[in-house]
Amino acid sequence: MSTQDPSGTEPGAASTPGDEKQRHVFVYRGWRFAYSAPRTKTGVYRPVVICLGQGSDDQETMLPDDTDEIAYATEAEALRHAQQQAMRWVHDRTGDGQGQL
Repeated sequence: MSTQDPSGTEPGAASTPGDEKQRHVFVYRGWRFAYSAPRTKTGVYRPVVICLGQGSDDQETMLPDDTDEIAYATEAEALRHAQQQAMRWVHDRTGDGQGQL
């Protein structure tokens, strides 16, 4: 059983060869993102989001941390934060605000 993200698409898991962390792909309003939650040396998980571009634009841009508190006890919490961060990033650039999250 898989869960759907808020945009109605299923995030697909895509492992990068030679990379021990799992990257998930997320598409929201035409913007593509890769996100992961690597475990830090202190044992907490940190959300990491990379914008892969919009449409045929393939420029990768790492999103900056959107909060001072970026440590989560579980990988699932960090992954949820990463998806929400990507959605807020799109809303900030399209003038939609956060009212639709």
